[in-house]
Amino acid sequence: MSIGLVAVLVASYFSWHQFQTAGAETTSVENVKLANGMNVKFRTEGEKIEIYKDKKWQPFFSKGVNVGATYPGHDPGELATDQKTLLRWFAQIQNMGANVIRVYTIHNPIFYKTLVEYNQAHKDNPLYFIQGVWSPEEQMLKDYDALSGSSLKAFKKEIIYAVGAVYGDIDIPAESGKASGKYRANAGPYLLGWSVGTEWDPELVDNTDQVHKGTPPFQGDYFKAKENATPFESMLAEMLNTLATFESKEGWQHPYTFTNWVTTDPLKHPGEVERNEDLVSVDAAHIQPANWQAGYFASFHAYPYYPDFFRFDQTLTNVKNDKGEVDTYKAYLRQLKKHFKGMPVMITEFGVPSSLGVGHLTGLDRNQGGNTEEEQGNINADLLHEIVQENYAGAILFEWQDEWFKRTWNTMDYEMPADRRKYWLNVLTNEQLFGIDGYFSSKDGPLKIDGNMNDWKQIEDKKEWNPGVPGWKKMQVAHDEAYLYIAGELDHNFDSDKEMLYVGMDTVKGGNRHAREMGNRKLSEGIETLISIGKQSQVSMASNYNFHTRLWGEMKGNFPVNPMEMKDDSGVFTPWKLIIDKKSKPPQEVRDRPYKDIQMGELRRGTTDPADPNYNSLAMWQAKGNVVEMRIPWMLLGFSDPSSLNVINYANDGKKLQTENVDGIHLVPWMVDGQTNQVKGLGDGKAAADVSKMPMYTWEPWDEAHFQERLKKSYAIMQKAFREIPETTNQ
Repeated sequence: MSIGLVAVLVASYFSWHQFQTAGAETTSVENVKLANGMNVKFRTEGEKIEIYKDKKWQPFFSKGVNVGATYPGHDPGELATDQKTLLRWFAQIQNMGANVIRVYTIHNPIFYKTLVEYNQAHKDNPLYFIQGVWSPEEQMLKDYDALSGSSLKAFKKEIIYAVGAVYGDIDIPAESGKASGKYRANAGPYLLGWSVGTEWDPELVDNTDQVHKGTPPFQGDYFKAKENATPFESMLAEMLNTLATFESKEGWQHPYTFTNWVTTDPLKHPGEVERNEDLVSVDAAHIQPANWQAGYFASFHAYPYYPDFFRFDQTLTNVKNDKGEVDTYKAYLRQLKKHFKGMPVMITEFGVPSSLGVGHLTGLDRNQGGNTEEEQGNINADLLHEIVQENYAGAILFEWQDEWFKRTWNTMDYEMPADRRKYWLNVLTNEQLFGIDGYFSSKDGPLKIDGNMNDWKQIEDKKEWNPGVPGWKKMQVAHDEAYLYIAGELDHNFDSDKEMLYVGMDTVKGGNRHAREMGNRKLSEGIETLISIGKQSQVSMASNYNFHTRLWGEMKGNFPVNPMEMKDDSGVFTPWKLIIDKKSKPPQEVRDRPYKDIQMGELRRGTTDPADPNYNSLAMWQAKGNVVEMRIPWMLLGFSDPSSLNVINYANDGKKLQTENVDGIHLVPWMVDGQTNQVKGLGDGKAAADVSKMPMYTWEPWDEAHFQERLKKSYAIMQKAFREIPETTNQ
């Protein structure tokens, strides 16, 4: 970074500081004033973080939660949260037993103003926060060099803005995707510490180290890189020093860390399969504070299911948990803590989602998805307990609220257009459902799946008809941002042990016009997906439509494909699956890894009424008497974006799937007697049943996401777990 550029940034900062400090709100909290005039509320001491409270220093365990910045229908850079919501969140978080929130980036002025007001009203028990500084990932990856002049300039600019935002003495100009405005609330006294950066791309780190090999370690006034530091670590020392330079002008010191994750941890993992997951290390022990009495600590995002060595590494099978189970997560925590002997270490992200979709599998069923809300809470509580047991300085749960804009590696190829993810909830994308404060679709709550149709009377936009099928009296259909809802009223009590109920879905030209499930009946137009309700309840796909097979089998060659099943009207419906492991072998990876997938089309029976003791957040159907209710996730029906009526079709360009807009869905219902195999519906079998005359459900596109917000069942479980941990201990 040039001297001229530094001068411009410094001059700009002091210009803002000179004219705005007087207008910033100030807050009096109990703290220590150092001999050099600096205020300190938190510090590191040995392997602990300490708080100055009741006129003495005492250990402080950070039990917290990561907080995002937006609602459904918005991108993260829009930072859409308002004061009323923030006040409610702060109260709920503190009532849960947390004492810290962590934010990843600069928020809009309302966030800091609201936090100060909340804490002024709770002077005896304030809610502290860890402020993140977002690294310029886009610029770093563009240059493929974290030490390029443009990367350093962007990073230092973000640091200067962050200090001004926290201390309330800056005007940040508007910039797309970032916070801006006039910052006047001084939240600095409630700051626990700073966390610089984001999860590091291992190839970026490695390339930076290679390009700048031999560069002398950075030596700053406040932070220094040790002799054994890599160039990337030296860059981080420079960023921490920049932060300290500007924060010291505010008269404060706080403990510092930089964001890190398991992928770039300082340990070696002999069981890891993917080369990039153990390619390079970023070691916090290679940086040391100088003249920074608030101290410095290491922090990590650490989940029990990623990377793959949590499944395969035999060096992690020598530790058992309190239940006597081999626990690779606990073993990893122990190894990591040992590496940083004498230094505080905090786990700043951990947790599992309450999603239908699964991204990774691991031991003890702590999977990335496939968890009910109760299972999510129990797993998170166990992880928290282990972090405490292994003497970490804190545990920050990921995360407070669900985020609809998120993507996951094994569903992102099916979500098109990608920029419309924020408008609908894909329950197969696990990343969208990590929250313990749930953002549910608009009818998830008002319309309960419980076998009772009374709540359908309140649904104004439903469609109702007599499908003209033997056994059926009435069908009602509705939709929202996550599901297609179907209620069938039969002329008899439904017996799931003795009969099967089917609903075929026709969205585009093609598909199965005949199948084993249809008996000897035929359709005039094929169906793409088939809902089956009975002993085996699931959604399956016409084999030549199955986009999992087409993408991961035909296009990417992960498994062999039966050519007979890829013909139109094959008559075969195949299970709905998600990939878990890509097929790979050396030299691409360290060792052979076979392809693996799991079935995702299974429909669980249960109730979605949160007030019911038998509530199951992943339930998809229920039957009582002559009523059968179901809700089907949009992606299971082939929709790449229901908000624009966009559906995956049969085309591809050899690399990716294609989509098209449709008018709606033709629903094709029938029933089969499980004892006689008699088909009820689909015409008389003499001529093909005319699909065009069957019920068609249509809806208007939407560009605004409506949603229900409520605390998940995992909240109460985490509340108990957090409250059991004393604040002023990390034992």
